[in-house]
Order: sequence, then structure tokens, then C-alpha cells
Amino acid sequence: MPEHSPLRVLVLDTVMDRGGAETMMMNYLRHFDREQVTYDFLVNRDYHAAYEDEIEALGGRIYRMCPMYPQYFGRYKREFCAFLQQHPEYQIIHSNLEERSYFPLRIAAEQGIPVRIAHAHNRPVGFDLKSIFREYFRMRLPKYVTHMFACGTEAGDWLFGEKNRDKVIQQRNAIDTAVYRYDPSLAAQVRAEFGVTDPDTFVLGHVGRFFPQKNHTFLIDIFAEVHKQCPNSVLWLVGGGELNDELKNQIKAKVEGLGLSDAVRFFGVRDDVNRLLQGMDSFILPSLYEGLPVTMIEAQASGLPCTISDRVPRQCDVTGNVQIIGLDEPPAAWAKRILDQHATYAGTDRASGADAVAHAGFDITSNAEWLQKFYLDALAKPARVSGDSDS
Repeated sequence: MPEHSPLRVLVLDTVMDRGGAETMMMNYLRHFDREQVTYDFLVNRDYHAAYEDEIEALGGRIYRMCPMYPQYFGRYKREFCAFLQQHPEYQIIHSNLEERSYFPLRIAAEQGIPVRIAHAHNRPVGFDLKSIFREYFRMRLPKYVTHMFACGTEAGDWLFGEKNRDKVIQQRNAIDTAVYRYDPSLAAQVRAEFGVTDPDTFVLGHVGRFFPQKNHTFLIDIFAEVHKQCPNSVLWLVGGGELNDELKNQIKAKVEGLGLSDAVRFFGVRDDVNRLLQGMDSFILPSLYEGLPVTMIEAQASGLPCTISDRVPRQCDVTGNVQIIGLDEPPAAWAKRILDQHATYAGTDRASGADAVAHAGFDITSNAEWLQKFYLDALAKPARVSGDSDS
């Protein structure tokens, strides 16, 4: 490789929309010395996603392949094998495909790609037809991985097994804490921009794609109770998703049915989440499962008190401003605790949230330096992790 050429890491992802894993990878890409290390992306969707323009502006390349649905597994394997043969420049593969990483990383191992990273971002719960495939691939994945990454302990335990915990690298969902630091004048500006002119209006916020995992139906039930207990309140919902139209329309219908249309705002996909967080008073994440969501790091950096379900790992509380409520608790109980928390934190120094998040190790600058060095060192001295399979 010529000295002036950067090391190009191939990132495998479903689609480069504004999801948590995708946002994390973009944070790193922005803060790399891209003359040394940069990212290219191989995705499984054929539409132009939210981050693609920025990727190309930063010098990254985007490749497309067929979806990783069961009916396409054979085709995907053939196409990926051909892709690697056509692109020998990729000697590091960083896969965000969870258990489906088994397919490409097995092929990469067979073709002698020396550095093969599988990155765990979630901790699925429950059982459905997908669970059968998940378990089959998950149990066979470690054999083909040279390095195991995870956003948090629980996500790593799920994808790689607890027996491999000491081999898993905790790669933080780091952010640029400076752009999330609370600014009261900006907060007032954002609130006024979206029709919140009364400083006593309680703004409850949520950032997440419209996907069953995020539990929007229950979230609306919670807000309905918040609104009963505090009529001067609004809910801001930020995010899109693959089930965007279907699920969002269902949620909108529920909001209308509860007579809350004037109190709930749907923002869609945004590139200014840091600004919107400024205008919120509290953040809620009642998910059915999570890994270690980057939205929680962003919300805490903005100084927001947060309420999460007991299905979200406690590890995501990095500031002490997070309360956990069981999903078996009724919406009215959630509402009371959210409002009580808001009353407790009212008037506190929200600007200190950014410092607390940085102190916890989630600032992007040092993390990007570490990851860049990791890639260069791993390629210089490739070594197998020798992960234990569950099979």
C-alpha cells in the first residue's frame, strides 16, 4: 500500500440511516485522521440513506448488496465472495450485522482476510421465527472472528457468549460531547422554534427509530398519563426507521384516538438531534431491549434526566441521572416517577452533563484516536481471538 494511501476499513451494515450503530460509526469517521484510516461501507439496502452524502463528502465509498433475508442467503454469499475477490484492498472488515456477521466473516476467513471484527450492538429478547436463525448463526460466529467488539457487556454476552466475556473489547458509543453541552439560550430558541413559548411547559423527549423494539405504543400510553397529571406538557418524537410508515401511522392514529394530536410532535429523521435535546426537559426510553444506546449517551451529555425500562442495560447510566422502571409497571406509575424526577432536577446545572459523559470515557476524540491505532496495530500483527463457540 503506498504511504500516502489511508488504510480503508470495510464496514458492513444494513443501511446507513440515523440508527445508533450507524451514528456511532459516523462519529468515529468524522474524528479519524482520514489520511491514516478511513471507512468504506457495504450495505444491504438499495435506497439512498441519510448518512450517504456525508460519507462520500468525507471520502468514503458505498457499495450495495442484496438484503440478508433467508431467501437471499445463497445469493448474498456468492456476491460477497465475488466482492472480496474484486477488492483485495480490504484487509480489515468491521461488521455491525450482529449474528448475521457469520456469513461475511466466514467467507472473509476462508479468503484469508486477516482482521475480522464482529461488533455487538443489541441484546434481543423474546422468541419468534427469527430467533431460530439468530441462535444458529450466533453460536457459529466466534470461530470466524479475530476481534470481538461490543457497545456494552450485555450485548457482548448475547452475541459472543459469557464464556468469551474476557475477550470482548468494550468499544464505547462515543460522541462529540461539546456539541451536546446544554446552553439555556439555545434551549429557549429551540423551544420557541417548535411552539413551546411557556417556560413551564414540560417537554418529554424520545429519540429512536419507529421499530417494535422501541416500544412506541407503551410510550404513548405513558405520555397520556403524563398529560393527565401535567396538562401543560408535550412529547417530542424524533426518528424514522424501516417500518417508518406502517408503525408511525399506527402511533399517529393512537395519538389522535387519545386526543393528544396537539401535544405530540413527530419530527422524523433529523440531523440536529443535539439541538432538539436542548429543548427537552426529560428523556424516555421504554425499549423492549437495547445494547448500550448512543441516544442515552447523547441525552445525558445534554444534561437531561432520563427514564429507561428495565430491559435497557444499567450500564448506560454514566451520569447518575437515570432512573429505571419495570415494563410491568402501569403507565400512571411511569408518569408519576417521570414528573417527580423532573421536579427534582429542575434548576440543576445541565451543562455539567457533557463533562460527566466525557469523564465516563465517552468523548469521541480520545476514543477515535484509540480505534484508529487499534486498526493499524491489528493489521500489523493480526491475531486470532480464538473465541469459544456455543456449539
